[in-house]
Amino acid sequence: MKGSQKEFAKVLSAPVSRDRRKVLGGIAASCAGIAGAAFASTSALAAPEAAAQAMPQQPQEPCGRNKVVASDEATVVETSAGKVRGFKRSGIYVFKGVPYGASTSGANRFMPPMKPEPWAGIRNALAYGRICPQQDSAHFITDGGNLANADEDAFLLHRGCAALVPGEDCLRVNIWTPEINGSGKRPVMVYMHGGGFSGGSGHDLLSYEGESLARNHDVVLVNHNHRLNVYGYLNLEALGGEDFASSANIGMLDLVAVLDWVRTHISTFGGDPHNVTIFGQSGGGGKVAALMAMPAAKGLFHRAIIQSGPFIRALSPDYSQQVAEMLLAELGLPKSQVRELQKIPVDRLSGAAAEAMRKTPKPKTAHRDSFDESGWGPTVDGHSLPIHPFEPGAPAISADVPLITGTNLNESVSGLDHPGANAMTVEEMNRQVHEMYGSDADDIIAAYKQDYPNATPFGLYATIATARWRIPAFTQAARKAALGGAPAYSYIYSWRTPVLDNRPGTFHACEISFAFDNAEICDHYSAGDPTAFALSEQMGSAWVSFARTGDPNHRGLPDWPSYTPETRATMFFDAPCEARNNPEGKGLEIIMRSSQPS
Repeated sequence: MKGSQKEFAKVLSAPVSRDRRKVLGGIAASCAGIAGAAFASTSALAAPEAAAQAMPQQPQEPCGRNKVVASDEATVVETSAGKVRGFKRSGIYVFKGVPYGASTSGANRFMPPMKPEPWAGIRNALAYGRICPQQDSAHFITDGGNLANADEDAFLLHRGCAALVPGEDCLRVNIWTPEINGSGKRPVMVYMHGGGFSGGSGHDLLSYEGESLARNHDVVLVNHNHRLNVYGYLNLEALGGEDFASSANIGMLDLVAVLDWVRTHISTFGGDPHNVTIFGQSGGGGKVAALMAMPAAKGLFHRAIIQSGPFIRALSPDYSQQVAEMLLAELGLPKSQVRELQKIPVDRLSGAAAEAMRKTPKPKTAHRDSFDESGWGPTVDGHSLPIHPFEPGAPAISADVPLITGTNLNESVSGLDHPGANAMTVEEMNRQVHEMYGSDADDIIAAYKQDYPNATPFGLYATIATARWRIPAFTQAARKAALGGAPAYSYIYSWRTPVLDNRPGTFHACEISFAFDNAEICDHYSAGDPTAFALSEQMGSAWVSFARTGDPNHRGLPDWPSYTPETRATMFFDAPCEARNNPEGKGLEIIMRSSQPS
């Protein structure tokens, strides 16, 4: 057994001790009119000009009785680069597309982010800014998984509620706050969007709207766009020398620049720069994990939440350099002409990068507790990211930062991938698990039946298949707890939407709307179910309580103990919520020992 496997098995086998809010329906109503743009936006990504013509240039604001103000007298804030005009809707100020960095095109491509160019007068901050160019447009709809039923995924997650127009001038922040130009000191929550390290944006899901958290919980919410894929993670250091020393982690340095902008400006937006929580889902969770290991980010945030981002190890320099060399070969450039990469048009560069990634052999990992070590993402380069985010004992520089980390019950497999999920038989479930784990399958199934005695055959199969997410997430909690200094909290999100005949299950990304307390506006998923509204308030309040104090407990939630190797306490977000000790412990221990690939 590998060292990391022994460590995790030891953790698993350790002894176990014992007034409805105002409805924001206007936002959902305005999005309903452009929901079909989810698919139109993906094809438009390949042609920015077509996107600009075919799609609305700013999201429609809600109809109805919400009072909206946008004026020089009431909704202007001054930043270090100039004044910006946002708008105020029913007591919450909203600023969209505020520059935190200069354009990253031309000579700035593959370079650390620069301060934004100052502007004269008042700049509008009324619409979302551009997004980083994407290589795989399908990612916007599927978030990396549900290709068979992309329309269902788009429907449930309200994709396509804002224009997605790509461009290299994409370093923008969006802010929701109850106050501007005052003296408030509210907790600040900075969200990192999903899409791995290659796709997505800060406004491609309705879930990301920060108005509910700001209004219902008195916090300041910030999200943003930043560089991704080849534009954010091309390792040119060995090829281009000192000038490109940071290129492998430029996308992460953009996030450091976001946090630096927050530290400088957030007081003007009613926030406390000394109480900043970073949180993110999927790739956004991976970004949170990487920031916890980056010296440049030290002191810029004070709490961290990782949602379905089981990021343990970053890329090796050898692998990411191979990708860069393959890209040069794909473009017909000798290694001595690295700077030519800064001149190549976006479409050509993006296409060549996708081919280079496809042709680069993926490294084989021996780390069962790691999620992935290939594709686009940060590289352990020895300086901007000196260590793997959650190697044993890491990240020590964030030992004083409390952490929440968790997964959804069915991350890898869900009813969105399997139209016949509700009809799966016990025999088919057994066959699927045997294909995954061979002779260990019977013991694994028996162990999971003890944890989930009421699960359907498909539900059991989908939960077992999620072990490749659950193991690294629990590893994050265990290694954070072992550092001392600040607690770690673990969760599993397990509420099922009744929509589509209760088939989807707890699929990847479904919990985001509840973490943002957005069950009201994300009604395709919540379905108007009273238990959804209650859970959304419970989960949103837990996230905000954690942001405010470092402890997610609040009066509306059962006691949520911190994670320790002895208890492995984990909160199940469901109806009702419940904290359990050592969930899936026996099954995951067998999977860790299994000789079969997970």
